[in-house]
Amino acid sequence: MAFFGGQPKSTPAMESQTDGGQREGADIPELPEPRSNTVVAKDILLTGKLSGEGVVQIEGTVEGEVNLKGYVIVTPTGKVKGPVEADVIRVAGQVEGNLISHDHVQLERTGTINGDVTTVSFVIENGGRLNGRTTMVPEQASTPHVENLEPLRSEEQDEADS
Repeated sequence: MAFFGGQPKSTPAMESQTDGGQREGADIPELPEPRSNTVVAKDILLTGKLSGEGVVQIEGTVEGEVNLKGYVIVTPTGKVKGPVEADVIRVAGQVEGNLISHDHVQLERTGTINGDVTTVSFVIENGGRLNGRTTMVPEQASTPHVENLEPLRSEEQDEADS
């Protein structure tokens, strides 16, 4: 069973879908290895604040704030009523609330977002529906913190800019 920190069989597929080859050659630091995986099953209604670190896949309904360091995946049967903040957010279901992503948002063809989106990178597949405003923020301002990763010192920054 993969309920409490175990790795479900679908984890590699989720990781490959969220990266989608877009990171190749990019100067974006990799996110830390997720510590846990959680699934809100199709017939479950979760009310309240959902926070933590890891991967949360929402197949049912979440009513309340979602604040996660890691990935939030809303499947085609999933519904979220409330704000969502995470490093990576994929929406194939419905979200009613504002989204803040520290890395990227992917709105899939079956997905609907009713709210404002703030992110570094935003992909909307043909058929995806966004009813709200989008604010694109610079990568440096919202890059997730990765332990043991030192920022460039001003000398190195000057050399990199040359």
